[in-house]
Amino acid sequence: MGRGMIGRPAWAFERHRTSEREKTIRACPDEKPMNEGDVLPGLVLPIERRDNCLGPPSAKYSLVEYGDYTSLHCRHVLSVVQELVRELRDDLCFVFRNFPQPNLHPYSRPAAEAAEAAGLQGKFWLMHDRLFEHQDSLSDRVVREIARGLPVEMEDFERDLSSGSASRRVAEDLESASESGVEATPTFFVNGTLSVGQYEFLPLLEALRRPTSGGTEPRRA
Repeated sequence: MGRGMIGRPAWAFERHRTSEREKTIRACPDEKPMNEGDVLPGLVLPIERRDNCLGPPSAKYSLVEYGDYTSLHCRHVLSVVQELVRELRDDLCFVFRNFPQPNLHPYSRPAAEAAEAAGLQGKFWLMHDRLFEHQDSLSDRVVREIARGLPVEMEDFERDLSSGSASRRVAEDLESASESGVEATPTFFVNGTLSVGQYEFLPLLEALRRPTSGGTEPRRA
């Protein structure tokens, strides 16, 4: 079980009718389509026990997102991911990996480290959701207020931030992102292969369910 399975958010268990707006949100409006016949890059680092994942790591389908808590595009696509998790349930393993971009968003790295510090206590997904909810006002004070509102031990939370434990996990995600050719957020890998184009509910669902024909299979350590 991925350690992020503990503290699974309530929305992961719910089903609701997806609105037309949710189905048509575009996360990356400037994404350029690949040419026909191009081979899409694969996910270099397979899903591991170290990952924060919703759903069993051995699930039939996998969706890996490299994201940034201060990215507006990542916040917009959150509802799409939530609906995919609700729709596929235990057939999907969704993994969130950090790709902070401090040159664009100064607080992106501290936010990522806060999520990982909460994750070390099994509360990654609770912190993940709260960070996106407070995206417009993130600061050291706000992050600690969020943490105090979660069932985490604040002494351990502060220790994991100051000791570098959380920072090392973010650095590992950044290294794997670089190896996989990630350049922007959000970037998704569907069943181990880079997803390009619009990040909408129905196209992503179809991509997840599409049989592979000798292509890249999701690798798991």
